[in-house]
Amino acid sequence: MEIYDVDGASDPRLGNLSTRAFIGEADDVLIGGFIAGASAGGQAQGVLRALGPSLASRGVNGAVQDPTIELFDGNGNSVDFNDNWKDSDGRNRIESSGFAPSDDREAVLFGSFPPGAYTAIVRGKGEAGVGLVEIYNPR
Repeated sequence: MEIYDVDGASDPRLGNLSTRAFIGEADDVLIGGFIAGASAGGQAQGVLRALGPSLASRGVNGAVQDPTIELFDGNGNSVDFNDNWKDSDGRNRIESSGFAPSDDREAVLFGSFPPGAYTAIVRGKGEAGVGLVEIYNPR
C-alpha cells in the first residue's frame, strides 16, 4: 500500500495506519513500516499497538492470543519491545492517551522517535493466529 498527498497546498498529517494478517511460527511475522518526521521538538511522537485477543470480540476467528511488538530503526537495531502493555514503563501515559487496548495481553509502544525509517514486527508468543498492527500519530 502506498499513500500520497496530491495537494501540496496543505500541511498533511497521517493519523493512523493498520493492517491485519495471519502470524505464523518463527519468521512468519506481521510487519508495519513507517517513516517518522520531526515535530516541533525535533522528535516524532508515535503509538504502536499489536492486537490479537480483542479481535476475537469483534468477530475475528483464530486471533493470536498473546502478541508482542518490537520496533527496529532504519539500521536494523532493536529500539523498543513490549509484550503485555500494562507491564510497560509508559503504562500511565498509555492509559491517559486513549490508546490502551481492551486486553492486558496486547502490546503497545508509546514514545518519541528521532526522524527516520522504522519497522514494527508483531509476533505471536509461541502461537499462530490473526494479528493487527496499528501505527498512530497522536499529535
